[in-house]
Amino acid sequence: MTYSAIDPVAIDFGFIQIHWYGLMYVFGFLVGYALAIYRIGRGLFPINREQMSDLLTWIALGIILGGRAGYMIFYQPKRLLDEPLSLFFIWEGGMAFHGGLIGVIALTWIFARRHQIAPLALGDALAPLIPVGLGLGRLGNFIGGELWGRPTNMGWGMVFPRADALLRHPSQLYQFALEGVVLFVILWVFSAKTRPSGQVTGLFLLGYGVFRFAVEFVREPDAHMGFIWLSWMTMGQLLSIPMIAIGIWLLMLRKGPVNARIS
Repeated sequence: MTYSAIDPVAIDFGFIQIHWYGLMYVFGFLVGYALAIYRIGRGLFPINREQMSDLLTWIALGIILGGRAGYMIFYQPKRLLDEPLSLFFIWEGGMAFHGGLIGVIALTWIFARRHQIAPLALGDALAPLIPVGLGLGRLGNFIGGELWGRPTNMGWGMVFPRADALLRHPSQLYQFALEGVVLFVILWVFSAKTRPSGQVTGLFLLGYGVFRFAVEFVREPDAHMGFIWLSWMTMGQLLSIPMIAIGIWLLMLRKGPVNARIS
């Protein structure tokens, strides 16, 4: 099966181009915000609509700043040391999910403390919404013909012209299905009942970490890094291990009662 090349530019105004990947980010924010408003109406959020609108800005900053910093630190450390200002070259592309997650966690924690909200309670409310953005982002990767998988003989393998003429796993679609659809359903159902503080966040970290670790076995490693340990472990897998460990800890050891407000 040959990958049907889709123009990565969704809208071209001449003086500026809007790429599908960027649009997917926007769609992810809009759908996530709509779901948050729905859950606020059902009393499943520790903040109100106005605070949610404010938080959305903090989350966007966390994704952009953390995603870029994470990409440079985890995937381009040599360039960062040789050319420190490249950290701010956002227009070049290059974002890392794990860095974006750290950025979102940091700014969400600051937001929660400023509004006298327990950070884990806010994290539990946000966690079921994150797979929406993850899934749409992976669709953006697929449309852009990037982050393809390793060679395969499977019948659904695709030729990605930007890679080579080999049949490859459409790993972007695997991640869309697992990190997007499956993880969303799991978290949405799990969070429908009242849970001890931190458990929804823990399930998200565990679920994403396991799915990402698994898909990395069929995803092509970054060309400039390859395998970083034992000739099989990728950077994506290495960064997922702490997520899995923290997720298990929150699920197994975090047994405190739900408490949205800081006393």
